[in-house]
Amino acid sequence: MTKTKVMLAALGSALFLSAAAQAGDETTITVYKTPWCGCCEVWTDAVEAAGYTVVVEDHDDLTAIKKQAGVPDDMQACHTAVIGDERKYIVEGHVPLEAMEKLMSERPDIRGIAVPGMPQGSLGMGHDPDARYSVYAIRAKGSESAKPYMEMGQ
Repeated sequence: MTKTKVMLAALGSALFLSAAAQAGDETTITVYKTPWCGCCEVWTDAVEAAGYTVVVEDHDDLTAIKKQAGVPDDMQACHTAVIGDERKYIVEGHVPLEAMEKLMSERPDIRGIAVPGMPQGSLGMGHDPDARYSVYAIRAKGSESAKPYMEMGQ
């Protein structure tokens, strides 16, 4: 690993852990996104309108943050968020509000939830309540791959 990659990974880890520590209650969500992502802004606006306190951190490169969060490559999307108080969860991509509410009410023993890619009709991507896509559970680091958590549009 090059010196630059090591420094970026360390910086990403420090930023991720710092912001995660700031999230003082289960209605605060810290969102890591790139400054030029319009669909991420639509998603954060919808989350805020639903009553969450949203803290946005813009970064040109989210690679180190996603790695620190333990988001598998096949589950990655355009933004990564952290929600929770004592128990922190990763919320990756255009996750619908219903899935976030289920996550916070059930508090399952998982690392977080993800909507990989940018599915049309998902929250922030033209929000169509009838759009069909999957929300996946991200298991603990080092465990099996993600598993279905919730099906949307069915």
